[in-house]
Amino acid sequence: MGSLRGTDSQTRPTEVLDLTRVTVEACRPVVPPFEAAFQAQMAEWRLDGPRRPARRYTTSQNCPLPTPEDRLWFLLVYLQTSPLQGGQGRLFGLGQSKAHQGLHLWLVVLRATRRTLGEAPTRSLTAGAMRSKGAEADAAALGVAAEGLPTASDRPAGAPAAAPASPLVATLAAHGVSSAPRSRRNKRAVIAGRKRAPPATRCG
Repeated sequence: MGSLRGTDSQTRPTEVLDLTRVTVEACRPVVPPFEAAFQAQMAEWRLDGPRRPARRYTTSQNCPLPTPEDRLWFLLVYLQTSPLQGGQGRLFGLGQSKAHQGLHLWLVVLRATRRTLGEAPTRSLTAGAMRSKGAEADAAALGVAAEGLPTASDRPAGAPAAAPASPLVATLAAHGVSSAPRSRRNKRAVIAGRKRAPPATRCG
């Protein structure tokens, strides 16, 4: 069984989309900040957790995920498909223990990457409102109305602002009211049903 590689994204973009729900074009601008965050993390910490000594980190020639694209694809596939760590490692040529270590490391790296790109989840309504105003200003400058994004004039005063969607995390639209018919029950029948005691049962 062959292992998946980041170079496959150039020849099999449809497969990348199927496994990650992210297009190759959306991944490309994420690779440089992701690699920078990875190098910054590895400069201070080892893969197995302890703080790194004076020796500098270098990627081994036998590393199963030697490129930034390999590491990013490994993480995005895991986040989308949620496989067992042993199965995830098998797809990319890693053992379960190494896949476990890599996932814990690269999740931290992805969090730092999203902060660098300004896509990390906001921790306050004020920060969310500022981000939304920035998105509206960018859309107005381009002459394109943001679909489904209410403007500042449409929102009631004090209402929380919606943050722009990240290209790395799929967002789901709010579901509308269910169209399924609701069963109507007579109030007297409900009360009678509650008062009616269940039949006694005997054992033995």
